[in-house]
Amino acid sequence: MEEEAAAPIAAGKLKVVLFPWLAFGHLIPFLELAKRLAARGHAVSFLSTPRNIARLPPVPPRLSSLITLVSLPAPKVDGLPDGAESTADVQPEMNELIKKAVDGLASPFAAFLSNSPAMIAFFGPRDARGPSPTWEDFTAPPAWCGGPSSSFPSAVAYRRHEAEWIATVFRPNVSGVSDLDRTWATIERSRLVIFRSCEELDPGAFTLLTDIFQKPVVPAGILFQPEFSDDDDKPEERPEVLRWLDDQPPKSVIYVALGSEAPLTAHNLRELALGLDQAGVQFLWAFRKPAGMCAPDADVDTLLPAGFTERAVASGRGLVRTGWVPQTLVLAHAAVGAFLTHCGWGSTVECLAFGHPMVMLPFVVDQPLIARTMAMRGHRRRGGEG
Repeated sequence: MEEEAAAPIAAGKLKVVLFPWLAFGHLIPFLELAKRLAARGHAVSFLSTPRNIARLPPVPPRLSSLITLVSLPAPKVDGLPDGAESTADVQPEMNELIKKAVDGLASPFAAFLSNSPAMIAFFGPRDARGPSPTWEDFTAPPAWCGGPSSSFPSAVAYRRHEAEWIATVFRPNVSGVSDLDRTWATIERSRLVIFRSCEELDPGAFTLLTDIFQKPVVPAGILFQPEFSDDDDKPEERPEVLRWLDDQPPKSVIYVALGSEAPLTAHNLRELALGLDQAGVQFLWAFRKPAGMCAPDADVDTLLPAGFTERAVASGRGLVRTGWVPQTLVLAHAAVGAFLTHCGWGSTVECLAFGHPMVMLPFVVDQPLIARTMAMRGHRRRGGEG
């Protein structure tokens, strides 16, 4: 497939191809990486499927000559609904079909990529756990993650209900390949591995992973650049959520967002709403409907306790917003004092960049490990301060 011609590249600059996993928790950070590279004069081709490309935030005009968005035709997969091109478009149990669709986009872009170096360190190299590990294998830290310099405190591991789920990533799914085989194949065929993290967030992880995989494993930093947003250049287009925050006292609002991939249910959403109601806190909720569980035009109020949204708006205590919310700008706002998060890696590093306390509600994948690691590090910091 031919892509649009890019602007001439200056001598000594790179041509970089980025092809993130089809989930917005990966697409958005990879787009930020593309902006960082382009700002340094490198040309970037960002590959995804047409619907995902269309849903990305706009590239700042000053960088558009160096970033080429390339649409790869979305393959047809039996059982995958029309228009489903990311994990945000399907129920969690259909994610395996998204992986099969990725395979249809052709090698060498059929690799499953992970953002969290801690989880990769926990899984270890291909031959570390045997061909068919059971849930018991994940309820304690592995031997190679021990030691005072490790990014894994001794108490951080999966609970049983989490471990039963995580063991499935070692087994082939409907695509014919397991998630971990994809990850290992990607690492084994690479000259080096780059993770969205830094030594401060994952102390010891890069040394540990370099030793495990016998090749350089380096940090990319948190890939967080709020100044790339065009919102400040157009005050008249300032998003409604930021204008609402402008009217709230400093550090008074808890921001609630559970990412694009957490397997939410209607029960989760109702319980969370009841908790916010009973806590009596000011809140901004970036609301996401459970994927595939309701019609696209379903009213938010039908998923929440009766009168919840009306009471929040009438009292001025809360705002429930569907659709895109500029998360980094929200977290940067002076009115925000805490973040209720699913502990996806992207949301975690963005929260830490602004120093907010986290109310942690992990669901799957690396989220439980991230939550426990952050809780233990936070406990040690408070102990050191006291």
